[in-house]
This record gives sequence, C-alpha cells and structure tokens, in this order.
Amino acid sequence: MLTAVQNAMRRYWGYERFLPLQQEAMTCIVQKRDSVVVLPTGGGKSLCFQAPAATLPGLAVVVSPLIALMKDQVDALTACGVPAARLDSSLSPSQQRQVFTAIGSKTLKLLYLSPERLLSNGFIDSLKEVELSFIAIDEAHCVSMWGHDFRPEYRQLGQLKQVFPNTVIAAYTATATEQVRNDIAEQLRLKSPAMLVGSFDRPNLIYKVQPRSNINRQVCEVLDRHKNESGVIYCIRRKDVDQLCAELNQRGHNAAPYHAGMNDEQRKYNQEQFITEKVDIIVATVAFGMGIDKSNVRYVIHTGMPKSLEHYQQESGRAGRDGLEAECILFYSGGDYGLWQRLMSDSPPEAQKIANAKLGGMYQYCTGGLCRHQAILRYFGQDLDKGNCSACDVCLGDLEIVKDPLIISQKILSCIARLEQKFGAGYTVRVLRGSEDQRIVQGGHNQLSTYGLLKEHPRTTIHSWIEQLAGQDCIAKIGEYKVLTLTPKGWTVLKGQHTPRLFEPAHKPAKVSKVAADSWEGVDRGLFEALRALRKRLAAKSRLPAYLVFDDASLRNMARKRPSTHEALLNVRGVGDKKCRQYGQAILEVIGDYCR
Repeated sequence: MLTAVQNAMRRYWGYERFLPLQQEAMTCIVQKRDSVVVLPTGGGKSLCFQAPAATLPGLAVVVSPLIALMKDQVDALTACGVPAARLDSSLSPSQQRQVFTAIGSKTLKLLYLSPERLLSNGFIDSLKEVELSFIAIDEAHCVSMWGHDFRPEYRQLGQLKQVFPNTVIAAYTATATEQVRNDIAEQLRLKSPAMLVGSFDRPNLIYKVQPRSNINRQVCEVLDRHKNESGVIYCIRRKDVDQLCAELNQRGHNAAPYHAGMNDEQRKYNQEQFITEKVDIIVATVAFGMGIDKSNVRYVIHTGMPKSLEHYQQESGRAGRDGLEAECILFYSGGDYGLWQRLMSDSPPEAQKIANAKLGGMYQYCTGGLCRHQAILRYFGQDLDKGNCSACDVCLGDLEIVKDPLIISQKILSCIARLEQKFGAGYTVRVLRGSEDQRIVQGGHNQLSTYGLLKEHPRTTIHSWIEQLAGQDCIAKIGEYKVLTLTPKGWTVLKGQHTPRLFEPAHKPAKVSKVAADSWEGVDRGLFEALRALRKRLAAKSRLPAYLVFDDASLRNMARKRPSTHEALLNVRGVGDKKCRQYGQAILEVIGDYCR
C-alpha cells in the first residue's frame, strides 16, 4: 500500500523521496494506527495525511482551525489534481450544496472542516453514512491547555473516538513539548498512538537577535537585503503596526497592516494582497499568520520580543516553508519583558506563573550567547547534532565575545552598586560613559570611581551588555521603573568567582550562511528571475497565489537543470503530472528563449 502512496506523491506533487518521518507517519495511517506527529514547519506535515488520502478508499476528514488555512490547502490540492473541498461559512449555499453532492457521489478524497462545523447540527451523524478513510486533526496543539494557541472547541474533538471507534485519528502539529504531546493523545482519546517527533530544528532559517535602538532604521536595513521578496514584520501592539506600516510605505516599500483592531473585510483584503503578491510586506500583530501557508516568505522580522519560545518558533517558522534560506531577525528591549507582564496581568495566577516562566525563557534566548538553533532545540528537549549551525548570528560571527568579559561585567555591576541600586539602565549607561548630564552632576555621580569607566564604548553596546547580564541572572530589574539591582550571582561576579559571557557586534563582515550558498549553487539567477516573472503571469491567469503554481525551490531547480522536454521537466522536484500538462509548454519556452 505504501508503494501506492509513493506513486501518488510522484504523480500529484512531483516528489520522489520522503522527508524525515513522513514514511513512518503515512505507514501509521495505512496500517490503521492512531498517531501524534510533530514535524517542523516546512517538514512536509500536510503531505503525511494528504498522500494517503489520495490513495485510500473513502473520504479523509481534516479538522483545521482557520478558513484561510483550509482554503490555502484545498487550492493547493486542487492545483495538483487531488479532489478536495472545504465546508465553511465563507461558502454560499449553492457552493455548500456542491460539496455535499461531491461527498454523496464519492468523488472527494479530502474534506476540510473547522471543529465547530464538524461538531454542530448533527453533522457527525451525516458522516456516519460516509465511508471514512481516516480523520486528521491539523494544528493539534490547539487541543492542549499547555499549547501556545489553546482553543476550547478543539477540546471537544475527544468525542470523535467514541462516535468512530474504528476510524484512525492522526494528530499533527509543528510545535509541541512532551507535555503538550501527551495531552493531545489523552484529550483525543487515541488508542496506543505512535508518537512521531521530528527534529524541531529548521536549518534553513538564519536566526539573528539584536537589541532594539532605532527600529525604523533597523527594519529598513533588513528590507534592503530582501528587495521584491515576501516578508512578515511582527509588532507587539496595534499602534506600532500602524505607525511602522505608514513609515515603510512613506519610504517607498510596499506594505499592508494586519491586526485585530481592523474589521474582517480589511484584514481579509490585506491578507489576500499579500498572498497574491500585490504587496510584499505584511506588518502585523500575532493575530496574523496561523492560516498562512505561503511558502516563499524570505524573512520574518520581530520588532519586539514574543512572549514565549513556542510563539517565536511558530511565528519565525512562517519563513522558508519551501526549504530555502530565510532570515529571522528579532529586535528586543528589556522593556518588552515588562510590557508582556502588563498585558498578561489579568490572567489567573496559575496561568500567569506559566506565562512568566515562558517569558523568562524567551528573554534568556535574546540575551544569552548560545547558538540560536541550539537554544530553541534545548527548550523543546532536543539537541543540535553539530557544533556549529552555520545559520545564526552567534555561529556566523555577527557577534564577538569581548576580550575581558569579567572586567567589563565588574565595571557595570560596580557602577550599579555605587549608584545604590536606585537607577535604571539608561542612567547607569550615561554614568559609565561619563555623561555631563545635569542630573548626573547634581547627584554627584560624576564623582564616582565608576564614572566614565566605559566611555570608549557606544551607548547601545553598554546597554546590550546590561541586557545580557540580566539575561544571565546577574542583574534584576525591579518595579515599574526597572531599577537595576544585583542578584546573588551578580555579587559572585563582582568577587571574581564567576565570569559571564558578553558579546558585542563583530567588526568584520558576517559570513554568508552555508544554507544560502548551497541553495543557489548551480542556479542561473537570470533564468530564475525570468521563471519568477512567468510564474506571476501564470498565477494571475489561473487566479492562484504564485507559490501554489510553483514554489521558489522548484523554480531554482528549473534554473539549475534547464529542462528542454516535458519528460525532463517531470524530473524537477515539485512538478507533478497536472502541472506539467498545464504549465509545461510555457516553462520550456521561457527556458529555451533564455538559453538562446
């Protein structure tokens, strides 16, 4: 039976090989065993249930949380030639009748539904009359209260196992700790499920973290590296979204906002503009993204610290879904920590305790000096299998370890102590730099032995060191004004009994990441751009998002292999039978014209 699944992968999707754990996940469905499958974004999670559904007798029901996500997946399946449909509130009555007709005539292989639709108005009873191949629960972390995006309606899916005791149920997610995985299996009442957990690492993502200073300038520096490419910029607050979006458009960038303060029509319109590549940039709060399966997002920028590493992994993971290199850069400030604490202050005490622990882990990620890929993996209980990831600011040399971290740390901590632990970071930095600010002179702090001790260093660098020391538990920030105080660990540093790690920006060009170099190897960039222009025309004609016609990885493959026949084109990753018939001639003509 797995041979049939492999044939379907080749025929519909143009894929020859399984990605890690795909074969095991598909085998569970074929052998009628429940499963919880955790694969990183871009790891081929959806194919784990779509390929078996295309070959097994009967209808596969897929539970999905958002209309946008369902529409995206159904459009992608239809483009490949797989019979699929969705039932949701955006469909007209006549469109819904067409779906029910297709179910009755047994022509559909996959049906996408929200949990509310599945569990409402006797819909489950109508499914009892249908031959089900299996049930797939997508975004299954929504089942668990320990997950980062818990949805109460998902909790009710546990009754499916009672109604369909002999039907296989498979749960899929990209982000789940061990606690969340076990909770998913328990809440869905799965029978001896296989737990298939892939690596949480996304080696194609290039992670970078920088203290926030001039955010408009910092964001524009990233955008300059990604001209005419799709990207997402996250802000914590709605007003930050509106201000930044207006600033970017004024500077000539093509950006649209997205947040919960906008009405549904505005949000839907801007999302559609982004998906169809009429705008390059979405500036958004966390309200945006879960329903987006756009594969060619080349960068994700966070203008503030997310509230947990789960959220950061999910949001940054919207970049590079096609497996090609993508940049994920996070600009943070110590003030983000306090902002999130205020925003979460209305939560119940137990929820606040969990949220604060997760917030602390996120802050430590920002300020710590560990390889970014390693830090994320360790949070999820895994380890990097190599010493250097070659895809983060720490490993690429964007940061340098300072030569005398103990001495610099002692100067900072001593200054805090001599200021009697009564001032915040900004004032402490001014004293260390020898500022002649009137307040410092009037307070007599220009007479301290620590006054001007770090005057040769930029203000932003000293501020970053304070944040790094706070992230390593040497400094605590107390009260509304974030007054700096020494922790017990900080006192051991002052006594020379512990040496923190301190980084500063490197004074040399950063290395190009290996994943970026490898993905362009042998690719004719001129031909790639010609194919990208063709894809845009084909997408407009087919009324599809460009990435559903072909993803960037397929275009680079074509620009590398330069196929000249339909048979050769079918050997390109991502080109299945239907797409070869539909677009093959136009592609071969562009390649032929370019080569001539």
